[in-house]
Amino acid sequence: MGFSVTILGNSSAKPTPHAHPSSQVVNLNEQYYLVDAGEGVQQQLIRRGINPLRLRAVFISHLHGDHCFGLFPLIATLGLEGKRTPLDIYAPAPMGEILEYHRRYFWDDLPYEVKWHEVRTTEHAIIMQNNTLEVWSIPLRHRVPTAGYLFKEKQPGRNVDKFKIEKYGLSIAQIVAAKRGEDITLEDGEVIPNSELTYIPYQARSYAYLSDTAYSAKAAERVHGVDLLYHETTYSTREAMFAKGRGHSTTIEAAKVAAKAEAKKLIIGHFSSRYKSHDALVEECRTIFENTEIAAEGMTFNIEEKR
Repeated sequence: MGFSVTILGNSSAKPTPHAHPSSQVVNLNEQYYLVDAGEGVQQQLIRRGINPLRLRAVFISHLHGDHCFGLFPLIATLGLEGKRTPLDIYAPAPMGEILEYHRRYFWDDLPYEVKWHEVRTTEHAIIMQNNTLEVWSIPLRHRVPTAGYLFKEKQPGRNVDKFKIEKYGLSIAQIVAAKRGEDITLEDGEVIPNSELTYIPYQARSYAYLSDTAYSAKAAERVHGVDLLYHETTYSTREAMFAKGRGHSTTIEAAKVAAKAEAKKLIIGHFSSRYKSHDALVEECRTIFENTEIAAEGMTFNIEEKR
């Protein structure tokens, strides 16, 4: 089962000739979820070969324009493209009021339902789940109410070893019981431990999106053990005082969060437009957390299955 993150935009505050504001797509088993929707997100989806009609839900971290200005034209375009099923939008208040305003003035004939779900930015809670995925809100520390998101793949069920089915002549009922985790008693009274019959095909994986925020040890604890961590890195460590005043993080702070979380990999983004190159920023992070990469536009980060 595939699990990946594609970067659509990695800049902060404003677009530049070569960068777009924050936006990403999480893909779990061909189910697509948009995370933040900065200006130009429609063009970026098209450039990356992602059909907007395949989006199952949208998650907005906070109501600053560089994270949500691209959402409203996207909603309109989906209607023009023939969308008929509801679109779920998870975002802090007052996003509901904003969506209603657009509905009255621009979307009066929208052929599908836009369903807003309020994200309470002070709560760490499951806000969405289906058969394969849980999405948790992560309270962040920014100038306005902000939530990060933790995408947790649900642990797959146990598989029964086909060779053990043949060896012990297991019935359908016994196979079903083994999948539930039960030991199996054969006709002669021999008990076969479940651990001998079954196996977990792979370990559940996870991805955390932390943008925008000042350093938060609590956020690091809440995403502990995450396979892939995106953390905003708006400023170099030299601009630490400026970052603090703006509710943002520096390279070293992002790396400290990754280290505290014991993340497997850190990717950094939300760069200030003052930086023409991001190489020095990633090198600063690597002094604390070696496995750091730039969340470069157009890159797809695959989270490999863990056996």
